Amino acid sequence: MGNSITQGWVELHPAFFTQNPYVGRGISGQTTPQMLIRFRQDVIALQPKVVVILAGTNDIAGNTGPSTLEMIMDNLSSMAELAKCNGIRVVLCSVLPAYDYPWKPGMEPNIKIPKLNAMIKSYCEKKGFVYLDYFSPMANEKNGMIADLTTDGVHCTLKGYQTMEQLVEVAIKQSLRQKIRK
Repeated sequence: MGNSITQGWVELHPAFFTQNPYVGRGISGQTTPQMLIRFRQDVIALQPKVVVILAGTNDIAGNTGPSTLEMIMDNLSSMAELAKCNGIRVVLCSVLPAYDYPWKPGMEPNIKIPKLNAMIKSYCEKKGFVYLDYFSPMANEKNGMIADLTTDGVHCTLKGYQTMEQLVEVAIKQSLRQKIRK
């Protein structure tokens, strides 16, 4: 479940989805309130065992207006709790590194993303959800994405998606092994 990063993953490396029991639900440009609106039809109705949620960078960019980190976290929490209530295990992903947004410069994602990621990680620890850290292995020294993993500083190359694939497979397996907390 995600935005253009998820949509691009399905488009650039469809075999990862067709060779596994995975469904990509990414819509370019979407923010977490938009994803929350479509969560029932795009996730719950499909009755997956696990949902992997990768969202928040477009909120930081202000794609649908100003958002605080707390607002983003509220929407991520709502999606996670809806999934849990419907017997779906949850993997919440860190937001991928971005030094700046080509479509909206000056939003300081290199500062805001690590703060949001810390909030997501803390929430996962508190609720017993799996936290998937894409940020650490994909970030450079300026909290931007490593050059050969990205096409524009935000979206991934095939190598970027292959890095993510290794990590998400581990997170999904971890989630499936966990006991569901009440």
